[in-house]
Amino acid sequence: MTSDTKHTGDLRFQDLHLDKRLLDAITAIGFEYCTPIQAETLPWTLACEDLIGQAQTGTGKTAAFLITAIQTLLETPVPEKERFASEPRVLALAPTRELAMQIAKDAEQLCKHTGHNVVTVVGGMNYDKQRDQLQNEIVDILVATPGRLIDFLGSQDVFLDQLDILILDEADRMLDMGFIPDVKRIIRKCTPKDDRQTLLFSATFNQDVLNLASMWTKNAEFVEIEPEQKTAERVEQTVYLIGEEEKLPVLVNYLKNPDVEKAIVFANRRDQCRDLEEDLRNQGVKVALMSGEIAQNKRLKTLEQFKKGTIQVLVATDVAGRGIHVNGVTHVFNYNLPENAEDYVHRIGRTGRAGQTGVSVSFAGEDDSFALPEIEKYISQKLKTAVPDENLMAPLEKPRITRRRGGGGRRPQGGRNQRPRRN
Repeated sequence: MTSDTKHTGDLRFQDLHLDKRLLDAITAIGFEYCTPIQAETLPWTLACEDLIGQAQTGTGKTAAFLITAIQTLLETPVPEKERFASEPRVLALAPTRELAMQIAKDAEQLCKHTGHNVVTVVGGMNYDKQRDQLQNEIVDILVATPGRLIDFLGSQDVFLDQLDILILDEADRMLDMGFIPDVKRIIRKCTPKDDRQTLLFSATFNQDVLNLASMWTKNAEFVEIEPEQKTAERVEQTVYLIGEEEKLPVLVNYLKNPDVEKAIVFANRRDQCRDLEEDLRNQGVKVALMSGEIAQNKRLKTLEQFKKGTIQVLVATDVAGRGIHVNGVTHVFNYNLPENAEDYVHRIGRTGRAGQTGVSVSFAGEDDSFALPEIEKYISQKLKTAVPDENLMAPLEKPRITRRRGGGGRRPQGGRNQRPRRN
């Protein structure tokens, strides 16, 4: 876990009267001062108040809710003889596997000296191993994605009626991804809201999210942190106005720049990402694909290689991109502009983290330049548009891969009727 936002206030973790075992873990990670979201939320959440927090990924909210959860577990221990397997005391629900894995990893770091057991249940990973942990271990903190948790609730391998704290992370994303019916089923199985603490975080709050938040919390404090990505002060943003055929040469030539140490390239669809990864590999770029169809163990391995620098470029969809929390990403490329302005903010938020500066380069062709006005309105700034320099327009060293489209074109992997995998 990294302190992803430089502190702007004077609240230190040691001022919060935390248990020494928890404070030792926080200190070992390198945290001293609270980030704005931590400084605003922890005084409330440590007093056992419900909270609705508006904050982007990368602001330190994960640490905020985990510190609250672990401090509560330490302050109110349940005697060993009263604990049973399959009954977590804290549940953190997240929309994607990547986010759940990141939360669990952070929780394990914070529980280093406390002896608490963190169990993760997510789709795409070993079902039997997860079931075995639920059935046979005392679970303190359960981190889960909705689909897999529903499976285990259905088979009665987990019970949520002893829950002290319910954490819902990225509620807006759960809504976008169609998980709300699952989340409602899960919450009906939880301790009633009057008998638990509920912490709900979301990057945006439309009326639907606010309605859900009011249903699931009691007298919640609302905290809003103006997202750094929204002002995007630390990210230098440029939009290249180029035709579709020019995008690949400009990208390949740009990636040769020694300043581009770690880059993420976003495209809007999975098939575009697949083709682009092939094209870049064909041009000699050290590249890997991150999308929902890649097996989880392969994704984790890919992320490790990206962190180490053996892979220079990740090609990602928006959903997969949200799970990439890697400091040191120097560049983000939008091969296509997203249709949703909020996704643009999330994409460029992958760079410029932990106080560093970052660079975002977007390609706007005839098909996607229509998205520019909405993005500019959302981020409250005019984006710099340019035509690429001649050196960026240099022809590709190797011939392009030719693909047949139409009736004889490639189908998405798995065939047309493949059932979408649960998260």
